[in-house]
Amino acid sequence: ATGARARDIPQAGLVADKKLIWTYREAMTPDVMPKRLLVIGSGAIGIEFASFYHELGADVTVAEVMDRILPVEDEEISKLAEKDFKKQGLNIVTGAKVENLTAGKTTVTAEITDKSGQKQKQEFDRAILAVGIVGNVENLGLEALGVKVEKTHVKVDNFGRTGVKGLYAIGDLTGPPWLAHKASHEGVVCVEGIAGANHAEPFDPWNVPGCTYAHPQVASVGLTEKAAKEKGYEIKVGRFPFIGNGKAIAMGASEGLVKTIFDKKTGELLGAHMIGAEVTELIQGYVIARQGELTEQDLAHTIFPHPTISESMHESVLDAEGRVIHI
Repeated sequence: ATGARARDIPQAGLVADKKLIWTYREAMTPDVMPKRLLVIGSGAIGIEFASFYHELGADVTVAEVMDRILPVEDEEISKLAEKDFKKQGLNIVTGAKVENLTAGKTTVTAEITDKSGQKQKQEFDRAILAVGIVGNVENLGLEALGVKVEKTHVKVDNFGRTGVKGLYAIGDLTGPPWLAHKASHEGVVCVEGIAGANHAEPFDPWNVPGCTYAHPQVASVGLTEKAAKEKGYEIKVGRFPFIGNGKAIAMGASEGLVKTIFDKKTGELLGAHMIGAEVTELIQGYVIARQGELTEQDLAHTIFPHPTISESMHESVLDAEGRVIHI
């Protein structure tokens, strides 16, 4: 469990000097409050810092090489997030290429090429590199021991076994998702497997909830709509907007959506995706449903308390069945 670190891309000139060009570590303990901030990368880390610094008053630009922000999330959710962030005033550039990131005495310059091919040289007070994570696999003698390293991560099975007897690996070292709760659970699974516990169950990466702590929040578990289709599932999709939820309206947080994806043949919940207030607190309900292989009928027959935002979870399930009530 040697962990991981922020990724640099030297060939593209994207290297953190940890003074003007930050990784997530420096962004957590800033020496100054930047007035103009460039965030390179729009995964959870990039978006969280972009949202945080924007709310503190910074003029934030997010540059993402993919065609949408939060690219691992369901496409519908990431588009809603981008729309919301832009409405708040964040400058988001997708399909963007950042080159020649250069630290001067007090500012950072960057050449940003947008999807149309137009290049602009811009100046910022600070830049945050949020372009991925690499495992700390160097200088451990792994190759000499026969441990398989894929790119920058140790390859393991669902019990943390490396393939070399007696050697196990867990956490960020083993690859995405790079999440504390994923690493913690892997540790329990690994140790229980070593101890021969009868109740030990293999780690299932599809049941790891993902949470983005921004404004709005984003949370998900399981397959996206696109991934479910690519895996050959015939699916049913339910959606419910927060504007139909009384608690969300009362909180002044009526912008949000719950999306659920089910196997049309078996009814099993394949994935759940949410955006809006407190969805990082709500997603665990769907994680339990995934772990228990619950169906849309199981969830439809479950009582959700009123008035709560969690009722939107129920309504999304009902919508997949064509039985939605409050919209």
